[in-house]
Amino acid sequence: QVQLVESGGGLVQPGGSLTLSCEASGTAFDYNAIAWFRQAPGKEHEGVSCINRSDGTTTYGDSVKGRFTISRDNAKKTVYLQMNSLNAEDTAVYYCATGGPMLYCDGPPKAGDFDSWGQGTQVTVSS
Repeated sequence: QVQLVESGGGLVQPGGSLTLSCEASGTAFDYNAIAWFRQAPGKEHEGVSCINRSDGTTTYGDSVKGRFTISRDNAKKTVYLQMNSLNAEDTAVYYCATGGPMLYCDGPPKAGDFDSWGQGTQVTVSS
């Protein structure tokens, strides 16, 4: 069984920072790739970032490169998303997801490759 629980969302001012957490239980953390997605109202899921357990590589969507950092703490079975220099376009519900034990991210994550999702956490960037 795979369970993912996101936390850390909230309201932040433009230019501010926020760190999201994704706690995995069951077999989820044993899977290779865990990714973050976001969905703004009326839009499709956008791949934000992915981290591969096998080699530690990370990937990012173009809109967040240089501002967001993904990391994982194996002891805590948690994946983090550090978000800096936030702007209004970053407002969305953020989800973490995994897609089976062998999935490998070689670029920005694609929603269709992932089949286990958390419930999401809202991030609102506003003054």
